[in-house]
Amino acid sequence: MAGSRVPRQLFLQGVAAVFMFAFASLYMQIPGLYGAEGILPARRTLRPQGKGRWQQLWETPTLLWEAPRLGLDTAQGLELLNLLGTLLALGALLLRQLRHLLTYLLLWAAYLSAYQVGQVFLYFQWDSLLLETGFLAMLVAPLRQCPHHKQAPQGGLAGALPHEGLPFWLVRWLLFRLMFASGVVKLTSRCPAWWGLTALTYHYETQCLPTPASWFAHHLPVWLHKLSVVATFLIEIAVPPLFFAPVRRLRLAAFYSQVLLQVLIIITGNYNFFNLLTLVLTTSLLDDEHLAAKSGNSHCRKTPTSWPKALLAMLSLLLELTIYGLLAYGTVHYFGLEVDWEQHTVRSRTTFTFHQFSQWLKMVTLPTMWLGVASLTWELLTALWRWTQVRGWLRKLCAAVQLSIFGTATVALFMISLVPYSYVEPSTHGRLWTGAHRLFGTVEHLQLANSYGLFRRMTGLGGRPEVVLEGSYDGHHWTEIEFMYKPGNVSRPPSVVVPHQPRLDWQMWFAALGPHTHSPWFTSLVLRLLQGKEPVIRLLQNDVTKYPFHKQPPTYLRAQRYKYWFSQPGEQGQWWRRQWVEEFFPAVSLGDPTLDMLLRQFGLQDKSPPRPHGSSSPLAQALHWIRKQLSHLEAPIVLWGLLITLGAIRVIQALLGPRSPRSSPPAREEKHRPASKKDLGAAGKQAAPAPDNNSSGSQTLRRKK
Repeated sequence: MAGSRVPRQLFLQGVAAVFMFAFASLYMQIPGLYGAEGILPARRTLRPQGKGRWQQLWETPTLLWEAPRLGLDTAQGLELLNLLGTLLALGALLLRQLRHLLTYLLLWAAYLSAYQVGQVFLYFQWDSLLLETGFLAMLVAPLRQCPHHKQAPQGGLAGALPHEGLPFWLVRWLLFRLMFASGVVKLTSRCPAWWGLTALTYHYETQCLPTPASWFAHHLPVWLHKLSVVATFLIEIAVPPLFFAPVRRLRLAAFYSQVLLQVLIIITGNYNFFNLLTLVLTTSLLDDEHLAAKSGNSHCRKTPTSWPKALLAMLSLLLELTIYGLLAYGTVHYFGLEVDWEQHTVRSRTTFTFHQFSQWLKMVTLPTMWLGVASLTWELLTALWRWTQVRGWLRKLCAAVQLSIFGTATVALFMISLVPYSYVEPSTHGRLWTGAHRLFGTVEHLQLANSYGLFRRMTGLGGRPEVVLEGSYDGHHWTEIEFMYKPGNVSRPPSVVVPHQPRLDWQMWFAALGPHTHSPWFTSLVLRLLQGKEPVIRLLQNDVTKYPFHKQPPTYLRAQRYKYWFSQPGEQGQWWRRQWVEEFFPAVSLGDPTLDMLLRQFGLQDKSPPRPHGSSSPLAQALHWIRKQLSHLEAPIVLWGLLITLGAIRVIQALLGPRSPRSSPPAREEKHRPASKKDLGAAGKQAAPAPDNNSSGSQTLRRKK
């Protein structure tokens, strides 16, 4: 049975990288989003209710309750948490010694603290996914780091503790829930674009922040778009059960299909760290053997296998081919695939009904839970068997304690996760054990398990709705206000901002889908722009001189709703076409009764000015200095700068690190050739000057001396 030591290290490094991107991205936006002059000041969310300290912390779990003790307000405490989180995650990427339980506990606690005050700008599914993944990383991370050359004395997998595979199994279960639910909700939503297989003919131009590659993907043939939707359903619904397949080649095939999907999404859309995080989760499908962790055995000749092993290999191959055949047959049958040789196209259509799919979902949802139970049971039995191989009563006792703790935690988290997973099928949700519901309700606010369902409905079928802000000094001549990343100017190409998430730009996309009253924060945005607050202006244009009202705030502000479409290939110098639809937000000015009424209605009025008690503390001054140094840089530049710095340090570490002797490969090859007496004699004469890596060999030389 192949081990998972290398995949676990890849997972821990990947989680650290995503945390680094998430913290750094959020840090760059804190003043405009959550500062005292921001759109939704964070200080409004943390108000003591006269409860005890620990009860208050449990109900609203955030470290920002302690910010006043450091002489900081809530926004400054949030900045400190994000800076420390960025540095800690960077350290975990560079130093293996920092990839332990305490590090990931601190990263998870810091992001959960930010989540509690993030309000609407932090309520994305990938934020919840990062919190759940971060908590699992805390369990996957070792309690202590062992030297590379040491191996545990137990049998089975060299160097593997009995409990190590259990928390890592939860990562695979999380990946299954994420992908399977994301595929299912596309059909349970009854979205005509998904059912008609035409979703991708709209997706590339209607997604939140397209990339330049989205324009080219949008103009691909319709039949290829429909075939891509079929492939999406195959990868998200049919393939995820293979995550638990007993044949490793099936798991590897599932791994590469998920990687292909995520890479294509990264190329054609700016989804911040979400797809990177999903790729990190796919490491749970890998093993040491596939990653060449046992490369030392790669040059050995294959020895003849016994007939039971040969029979098992043949049965595995037959099972693999059968599953591939069933997937191919099901895809052709249920999506009516036909090759049109004359047109050189592949026709596709959905051949099943919503009722049939609902019945199928009722039939398979509970069995997928039992599939998880069976797979987890196998992992528990495997861990128990490894424990029986531990030598020494003290080591066996320690291993038993660790196995009990991590085994109980794994089972508890699995039970908790069943509740949000069952949301995909309502009747199954009601049939769950009541104890699972109570356990989930107890820890729900900690974001330990969440429900997922991405791209549930396709929006913008008649054109991409887009809100355009306009300002004026006299109420007659209006000037459009450009955002850095979201579509606006039809001649400006789409941006590439991954792994940064401009959270205001994302919320502007959601705001355009309905009336402005469905997005109360938009009224606060209008107020801050009328007041000329620089932190908010920097969310729109980091270079303030590009903001049309940087010298003097506009007297009036309004918003229009347009519909945008990608330009046609023949149109030169334009990426978009647009058409005015309606007024989104009425023209208002400071003191306008309409604006004041909306502020009161949404509870956005500043009833009490922010207290400046933290501005004079040394820590606050240090935070202000750091902010001043970084304020002129765009967030994507900062994030890519971190990535380049990380790469440079890695290269330096590789160059300065210890190197193996050049003679080691030939020595490894000669290891399997019996030595002659003449060779042994020559080796004895030349033993002293040539040091050897093998510890036993060096001990023999010392004894000879």
